[in-house]
Amino acid sequence: MSYDWQRWSARLLIGMGAGLLLWLAAHQLMTASDRRQYDVTLEHRRASADADPDRRAPDSLPSGEPVGVLEIARIGLSGVVVEGDDEGILDAAIGHLPDTPLPWESGNSALAAHRDALFRPLKDVRSGDLLRLRTPYGDFGYRVREVLIVTPEDLWVLDPTPETMLTLISCYPFNYVGPAPERFIVRAERIS
Repeated sequence: MSYDWQRWSARLLIGMGAGLLLWLAAHQLMTASDRRQYDVTLEHRRASADADPDRRAPDSLPSGEPVGVLEIARIGLSGVVVEGDDEGILDAAIGHLPDTPLPWESGNSALAAHRDALFRPLKDVRSGDLLRLRTPYGDFGYRVREVLIVTPEDLWVLDPTPETMLTLISCYPFNYVGPAPERFIVRAERIS
């Protein structure tokens, strides 16, 4: 009797493990598909902007619209930035916080992503690292000025700034299981 229970338990655990692996594979495929679609949309918008140099960059974008591609070469980070910060967006991309300026505008533009997905490489970022944000309205370079760890209530990191900044936000610590108690902040200043 005990042997039957162990055998069924083992089958159940194997089935649950296989189900989890299938779910993870499906999630990865969906993320890759979303990335391809965002890339195509961004290239189409970039071509349209190049064809009409008098075209003005928008002051706002609807939720779910691609903004650009963020790259930090030294740490191997590359991800599509999409307007919005809801869970659906953050599951597939880096989200631009709608209450902050768009990257082609002056001020403090904020981007957020999950620590266990696109922003995992941020754990290795350091002062002086270069960031590149490619958008349909120009390519923008930034240099990391500071890396901070703050509480979720420290919303001052989103405050307007006199200089043009890019603020990256993720949960911290990176190896924490469950809702993380702190936020990992990267503040980068735009360079020529």
